[in-house]
Amino acid sequence: MKLYDFDGMFDKKISSFISKNAGRFSEEQLEDMIPAEYEKFGDTPIKSLGVSPRAYYAQMSDRELVNCLCAHVKNGVPVPAFLCRELEKRSECRNALVALLSGGQQELLPYIVNILGSYAKALPVYMQLIPAEEDEEFRNKLIDLVKENADAVKEQALENYSHGQEKTLMLEILSCVKNRDDRIFDILIKEFRGSDEVQMLAGYLATYGDERALPYLSAKAEEDGLPYADFQEIKYAIEALGGEYTGERDYSGDPEYELVHAHGAPSADIFSAFEENAEGGNIKN
Repeated sequence: MKLYDFDGMFDKKISSFISKNAGRFSEEQLEDMIPAEYEKFGDTPIKSLGVSPRAYYAQMSDRELVNCLCAHVKNGVPVPAFLCRELEKRSECRNALVALLSGGQQELLPYIVNILGSYAKALPVYMQLIPAEEDEEFRNKLIDLVKENADAVKEQALENYSHGQEKTLMLEILSCVKNRDDRIFDILIKEFRGSDEVQMLAGYLATYGDERALPYLSAKAEEDGLPYADFQEIKYAIEALGGEYTGERDYSGDPEYELVHAHGAPSADIFSAFEENAEGGNIKN
């Protein structure tokens, strides 16, 4: 199978254009032009092929397309965007790529995930990949995808949580579930009431968005010895759920409180003075 670096060809073409037209276009104009030129390039026949880059992949079978992607990665040839787009369009190709996710070919995974994105059949496999993934950036990408589609992996996350697998991450994923589930609410409340990670769990309750958490948050906000940072996160969660904390707490002497207000006071004074001067017409340019 002949592999073509179509994106590389386009880069050379556009570089030549920029060089020949130096000074004619601003950087912003060129940035606006490039996407449209790229689309034109995709539909322009290449003499040596007799077809355009887009048509080159469109004429391939599903199996050929998947094999082409694998060959590009295996041989270190840049993967053209036109190849990825054609793979995205075909359901059979997407299903084949899902099967490859758990095939142990680590170098293929970023390309496959970029192509599949939030494809429903891929999400359970992402959940399986996350615990063993060592590349932090790629792991975070997988986490973001499952969080954005948390309802689809809810049962998997609940099962993992029950077995103590990546508990904190499972709580984060469960907090992103949109359709209400008493099992999730009970877990988040239980963890909030029994964990030292007050800020994190209060944030999860805010994300989950169930106002039934308000009494638990308010009760926690009244606890003796509650650190200022924890109190602030709880107060934010209460407000995020449509509530309001009306109690009064004295945090003078708390190191975090003093630090925040030591830095915040001058700014407040500056803006206060600015507003007073503005009202009196005393602002000078």
